[in-house]
Amino acid sequence: MMQNNPYTIRTMTRQELDIAIDWAAAEGWNPGLYDADCFHSADPNGFLVGLVGDESIATISVVKYGHSFGFLGFYIVKPAHRGKGYGFQIWNAGMEYLTGRNIGLDGVVAQQDNYKKSGFKPAYRNIRYQGTGGGDSPTDPGIVRLSTIPFDRICDYDKPFFPDNRIRFLKCWIDLPKSTALGILRNHRLAGYGVLRICRSGYKVGPLFADDPELAEQLFLALKAHVPEGAPVFLDTPAVNPAAVDLAKRHNMTDIFETARMYTGETPDLPINRLFGVTTFELG
Repeated sequence: MMQNNPYTIRTMTRQELDIAIDWAAAEGWNPGLYDADCFHSADPNGFLVGLVGDESIATISVVKYGHSFGFLGFYIVKPAHRGKGYGFQIWNAGMEYLTGRNIGLDGVVAQQDNYKKSGFKPAYRNIRYQGTGGGDSPTDPGIVRLSTIPFDRICDYDKPFFPDNRIRFLKCWIDLPKSTALGILRNHRLAGYGVLRICRSGYKVGPLFADDPELAEQLFLALKAHVPEGAPVFLDTPAVNPAAVDLAKRHNMTDIFETARMYTGETPDLPINRLFGVTTFELG
């Protein structure tokens, strides 16, 4: 006689986060090779796994930032276990963990109606563009390794672009293995920065923040020059920033994927006109 195994939900271990990232890769989300440590450092308690017996069958990330914001991602149920209510239960557990916060997510097109039913409201579209790496780096003397900039200055520059404190995440993100992090200076002041990281396929630029489109382009070209010639390079742009979309198209990038940035509360007042590349679809 078959015995039904109980379904349990608990906080992931750091090792189990690797499983969630593998599942994300299987879904075609193309995570970075070294994302897991930075994701985990953002909120070690913000990753949940659902198990039937000893088998991991569902995941969700519900990362707390500061005191007011949370970001939801990695909402995945193994294909063989879909349609059985396991996803709904881990979703509710995740939402309970973020009670009282404005919650953001990047919802794939197929799930946006479901997210609306859970109280998420669309803010704008994010579009993933794919191009090819290589090319010459600009000779702009203001482009510097981000590691040469004091970390508190990087934090000050980053702060307006995110709804709440993400210092722990940022400290890790700008120092990822096999990545390139660059800043651009104007009048000895940080006027933009970007990170290029290696992914399962090619490389992603994210974030890409800059004070104006020209600076963003200089940074983008400098980062792209660190990608092996002809390898894929990706940039996730907010569609509500026309200059970001123009940047991608001007460099012969093709839109391949889109999400909707959605929030349960008010849309945060971010400087979208200076936001040329989203950090990640998984953690905001």
